[in-house]
Amino acid sequence: MADKSGGRVLVVDDEAALLKTFRYCLEDDGHTVATAASGEQAMALIHSRVFDVCFLDLSLGDTNALALLPAIKTAAPWLRVVIVTAHSSVDTAVQAMRLGAMDYLVKPCSPEQLRIAAATHLHARRLDLRLEELEREQGRPAGDAQLVSLAPAMAALLDTAKQVAESEANILVLGESGTGKGVIAKAIHRWSARHAAPFVTINSPGLSGELFESELFGHRKGAFTGAVANSPGRVSQADGGTLFLDEIGEVPIGLQAKLLRFLQDKAYESVGDPVTRQADVRLVAATNRDLNAMVRAGTFREDLLYRLDVIRIHLPPLRERIEDLPQLAAGFLDEFIRIHRGRARGFSDDALAALGRHRWPGNIRELRNVIERASILCRGELIEPRDLALGEAGAGPAGTASRQTGSGLSLQALEREHILTVLGEAETLEAAAKQLGIDASTLYRKRKQYGI
Repeated sequence: MADKSGGRVLVVDDEAALLKTFRYCLEDDGHTVATAASGEQAMALIHSRVFDVCFLDLSLGDTNALALLPAIKTAAPWLRVVIVTAHSSVDTAVQAMRLGAMDYLVKPCSPEQLRIAAATHLHARRLDLRLEELEREQGRPAGDAQLVSLAPAMAALLDTAKQVAESEANILVLGESGTGKGVIAKAIHRWSARHAAPFVTINSPGLSGELFESELFGHRKGAFTGAVANSPGRVSQADGGTLFLDEIGEVPIGLQAKLLRFLQDKAYESVGDPVTRQADVRLVAATNRDLNAMVRAGTFREDLLYRLDVIRIHLPPLRERIEDLPQLAAGFLDEFIRIHRGRARGFSDDALAALGRHRWPGNIRELRNVIERASILCRGELIEPRDLALGEAGAGPAGTASRQTGSGLSLQALEREHILTVLGEAETLEAAAKQLGIDASTLYRKRKQYGI
């Protein structure tokens, strides 16, 4: 497979020889390069494609690059613009940076200067994307401990995942809620030839049809109420990398045809924009629902299922990989020692036995919640069964014991505990929202608010 480490670069200059030189130099470094000889051509390309870096000549004949720059930043706020200028216009280049340019090069620039500038700003763009992903991941468990298993079925599954990661096939990850489907998806990306490109996640639950389409494919400013600026969408952010569609069964039926078309042709349109764009994306989808039953019920497209289900990976529930409990629990404890600075440094034999007896309906997510609570409540160096609260009357499957009013917790802390408990019990997020008496979008906001 081709290397996915290059970026998407736009070069704007009215000198044909310079455009050719820039293109050859950047393509030699593995970048995908588009060129424009005028501001009008540049804007047409920016509206039809997504770029990471733009080299913009300050002098474009009749076009004033300083006047063009705000239009570029409005159309593509994420685009890192590098001004290319002559010695006599360095002051103007500085003015351009005040208008949103990120850097400037002085003509004549060497191929090495050009390569360094492209690599620097591509790296910065990827850091921006990674920061966005980390902000979305805040509160999710670190998953490396889940990628080593003593359970034969899980170990065989991990071997299969490593093997299929080398392909370009779409992958469908199945499993109960909380089994670590997102962890496996991210590992597949790391093991693939796309590992240097972005890994981008989109969570389907809680998004209405219009919002989901906007989140996936992006939107133009003014396309709907609240669309105050252009947004590239997750597909464009994942170009060259992997898109993880979590809870694919929650995708609105009306949007499934558009998703199918993208999987077939790699083509899509942003909301409010008729221009067709393309993106090279490898899709990993996950669900805890029975998609075949949904097809029979008419709520999921059969042709979309065929496209998604090229390679199927079925994660076993935690109760079927009890051998991994000590390792998983120790990994989570290490994580929470750093976060909460608790006293606990391990588990007593009785505590490990209690963990082994529990049925774990909430799977690894439930285990993580139990260990977090125990790490906070434990007063010694070893966590005991009483700290786990697995046998307390009223203890929920997320490991959080029922509390009486006035027990010392804030209202927000009580709400977070209750949501965790319900999420551990419910088979789907939709069912959890119904049990809580709220809609799916409110539950989505609550999860984000509490880092769940």
